[in-house]
Amino acid sequence: MREITFSQATLEAMDEEMARDERVFVMGEDIARQGGIFGQFKGLPQKFGTERVLDTPITETAIVGAAVGAALAGMRPVADMHFADFMGVCMDEIFNQMAKIRYMFGGQITVPVVVRAPDGLINQAAAQHSQSIEAWFLHIPGLKVVAPSNPADAKGLLKSAIRDDNPVIYFENKALFNQKGPVPEDEFFVPIGKANIIKEGTDVTIVTYSIMTKTVVKAAQMLEKEGIKAEIIDLRTISPFDKDTILESLAKTNRLAIAHEAVKIGGVGAEIAATAAEEGLDYLDAPILRFGASFTPVPFSPVLEKAYTIKAEQIAEGIKKMF
Repeated sequence: MREITFSQATLEAMDEEMARDERVFVMGEDIARQGGIFGQFKGLPQKFGTERVLDTPITETAIVGAAVGAALAGMRPVADMHFADFMGVCMDEIFNQMAKIRYMFGGQITVPVVVRAPDGLINQAAAQHSQSIEAWFLHIPGLKVVAPSNPADAKGLLKSAIRDDNPVIYFENKALFNQKGPVPEDEFFVPIGKANIIKEGTDVTIVTYSIMTKTVVKAAQMLEKEGIKAEIIDLRTISPFDKDTILESLAKTNRLAIAHEAVKIGGVGAEIAATAAEEGLDYLDAPILRFGASFTPVPFSPVLEKAYTIKAEQIAEGIKKMF
């Protein structure tokens, strides 16, 4: 199978969906003139015109607000946030408008908005351009939240998100954009709400998503040398997360660990751990482990940034103590 980058995979998804449905358009900062800061919109203005690939002023409030209005008028907008960190500027449009309108109208209207949000650590981008904020949106009813870990899932999830009649927050880790992986040439979709078991095991279940999936795979390889067989679940969708797959795995392995790049306190891992404790307590033979970043802003210093990042060795050592 051919290999392309994460960025190219999302570009293909946009190209295919815009060609299929003239109601699909994209708007954001510097996407027509620059093609997106990660190349994820390169060539779209030339193919579809600047009426469907819109450069906007630097105002996230206007971008998301206009996207919500366009969706209510029958369009299928994709709103690019440049960096996920900037979503705080337009939170009212996201959690008071986009997330609630379909419910408030009794399902008589749809809100097919995709908000693309590049998130996560990238070399010395510091405290205001490096955050992983997916847990904010897990707490908001009415939103779907996805976070792919590889190019194939990036394409398949984006296509599913664009065709969904509900608002979807699409987190795409900045460090993944240049990473390559196999992507089918035929059209395909990754269903929202369905996790992927990327490695089967019998001794411990490790739940992860996005960039941390690669770190967890390395940790599992270390554990394999110690005779510990880890089962790895890539969530892919954070809301609604695939509870059934997690509990079925936990019933088999009897141990659970969760790892994400985001801050540990109040993170996605906390919700998964609580769900496992409420609904799968009888399966557990050891305390649940959570791995996440320290409760501090992301440092600018290279040394501190490296210390802030969760390592495969930390995950492997922590899990070994469960036995």
